[in-house]
Amino acid sequence: MFKLNALARIRPLIAGAAGLLVAVGAQAQSVLKIGEVNSYKAQPAFLEPYKKGMQLAVDEVNAAGGVMGRKVELITRDDNANPGDAVRAAEELLSRERVDVLTGSFLSHIGLALTDFAKQKKVFFLAGEPLTDKIVWDNGNRYTFRLRTSTYMQVAMLMPDVTAMKKKRWAIVYPNYEYGQSAAASFKKLLKAAQPDVEFVAEQAPPLGKVDAGSVVQALADAKPDAIFNVLFGADLAKFVREGNTRGLFKGMEVASLLTGEPEYLDPLKDEAPDGWVVTGYPWYAIKTPEHEAFRSAYEAKFKEYPRLGSVVGYSSIKSIIEGVKKAGSTDTEKMITAFRGLNVVTPFGPIVFRPEDHQSTMGAYVGRTKNEGGKGVMVNPRYMDGAKFLPSADEVKKMRPAD
Repeated sequence: MFKLNALARIRPLIAGAAGLLVAVGAQAQSVLKIGEVNSYKAQPAFLEPYKKGMQLAVDEVNAAGGVMGRKVELITRDDNANPGDAVRAAEELLSRERVDVLTGSFLSHIGLALTDFAKQKKVFFLAGEPLTDKIVWDNGNRYTFRLRTSTYMQVAMLMPDVTAMKKKRWAIVYPNYEYGQSAAASFKKLLKAAQPDVEFVAEQAPPLGKVDAGSVVQALADAKPDAIFNVLFGADLAKFVREGNTRGLFKGMEVASLLTGEPEYLDPLKDEAPDGWVVTGYPWYAIKTPEHEAFRSAYEAKFKEYPRLGSVVGYSSIKSIIEGVKKAGSTDTEKMITAFRGLNVVTPFGPIVFRPEDHQSTMGAYVGRTKNEGGKGVMVNPRYMDGAKFLPSADEVKKMRPAD
């Protein structure tokens, strides 16, 4: 009798505990967790707007009821611009935070480290920003997709303007790490194919973030080039432009430059902004498409400032993941991979597609010339270059990319 009475007394407690566990489990399932790793402290000019763009997208999704009844939670980690730290952060997001998918990375060597991590752990990874072509070609794998326009694509977008310059002697300057090396190699390959008599008379490759602008500018001037291809960005770009202006390097010189038209890098130059450089960038003030107007209006209302390119990339990364989850009907890795192959997403730059053959999106970029307008750099005569037109064919991809 005692045992029966005791059992009767504890049965409600057991039932209550079981109910609590079910409730906790249901609550956990009600949140879709996106884990994100990036170089926030090392590259704040791009990544602070990028984080705001991600948050805007998350807020919009949650305000609309979430995705499949689940609210979205964004959990970020700083990688200290170090591949080892990036991998450790990704591991912690998976094991401790139990995130459903991974995204992020800015620096190309970090992106490659996370690409390999995704392959080893068999987890879905959307590389938002790193530009190296290896992410989708040489080192591509079934678990990794990439959003942003790659180095090869952006260099190819500059080629019509570059070849129209009809300059024979070119000098190149780039940061000496994966992104810079990749951009320089693509430039030489594409220009040589279009203009066989071209000569590359100088090549300067300072360490990222440690450019000795005086010696770089002097070396370029000594080579007496007809034109310069620049890949430096951020603080390195500012030092290079300042020293080049001081020494007259750019006077009468044609310059083609990756990323320089992005407000993250053009705005800080202020009255030192160069005139007439052919650049890729983001003329937010000149884009009048419905998709961009809606994005810009929402961004400015929320943050009381205009968007940067990082804002577009962060926003589009989250929107891509959400569309992938909707199409997959799940966050299961294999279902996400299937969903992303051929996934259509509407971004502030218009519709894009993630190609099945290499997991590269068709997001494009704007090309124009810089102008110093009242002590501020802007892009003039910008035109949008559709990324789909600057990608290799499926047959070419097969020769470059390992089989999944």
